[in-house]
Amino acid sequence: MPELPEVEIVRQSLNKKIRQKKVKKVIIRNRNLRIKLPTDFKNFLENKTVFEVSRFSKYLIFNLTNEKFCLIHLGMSGTIHLINNKKKNKFTNLSFYNSPLLPKKHSHVEIVFDDFRIVYNDPRRFGFFQIIQNTLNLKKRFEHLGPEPFNDAFNIKYFENFIKKKNRCVKDLLIDQKFVSGIGNIYANEILFLSKIDPKKKIKSLSKNECSKIIIYAKKVLLNAIKNGGSSIRDFKNTDGHRGRFQNNFKVYQREGLTCKRSNCLSKISKKIISNRSTFFCNSCQN
Repeated sequence: MPELPEVEIVRQSLNKKIRQKKVKKVIIRNRNLRIKLPTDFKNFLENKTVFEVSRFSKYLIFNLTNEKFCLIHLGMSGTIHLINNKKKNKFTNLSFYNSPLLPKKHSHVEIVFDDFRIVYNDPRRFGFFQIIQNTLNLKKRFEHLGPEPFNDAFNIKYFENFIKKKNRCVKDLLIDQKFVSGIGNIYANEILFLSKIDPKKKIKSLSKNECSKIIIYAKKVLLNAIKNGGSSIRDFKNTDGHRGRFQNNFKVYQREGLTCKRSNCLSKISKKIISNRSTFFCNSCQN
């Protein structure tokens, strides 16, 4: 599932292509996504200008004419492909995960502009589109989510108040979108490794210094992932010919049985299932 850095890469790619462009036509091949596509989706989007593509957490936001918005969530397997009308793309995927070329099946929505179109492809159909009629409703849409790691609201006071009297483990906390938005399984593993914190540790026993470390490394890890194009797991080029390469920087994720990368540590990376997710850590460094 794409996490915040991967969605940010898609946002940057989309914004470069469709900013200030008018939607000419919308083609719907399948409404049955995780949330059924609204019956007025085509009329809502056609002839509107996309002034900007923004993002909150793992949601893409098309900022449209008359302060209306279209949200896109990519779910587990959703990708957005750009198809030029005048020339054939060598690669169509705007991100670095799943197929670099538009698959022959599972293209559910096309949004057509003058010289190109963007295609939403999703084999598992866990992604969705949602229309938002005004800025107030957009704000309400995200009220149930915690702040992003980059937001000033994600600070030590907020952290300590949130974990007070709770008995969960810290790994479970980091992937809870009500606590902080956008951190998923991959980056939670990396953040806790750099913070030298055992993912099984109960949050009520975290020190102020440990909370501070998590805040600092959450920002650093995600910014580094964005800078390096996100984590593709598979290595291929996107439409601009760039490669996603953050997976080459993994310290613990998917490194079970391999030697810890921290200098002067010869321990092996362990794996444990926490909150139904694979968790990777060093027993020696993270204690």
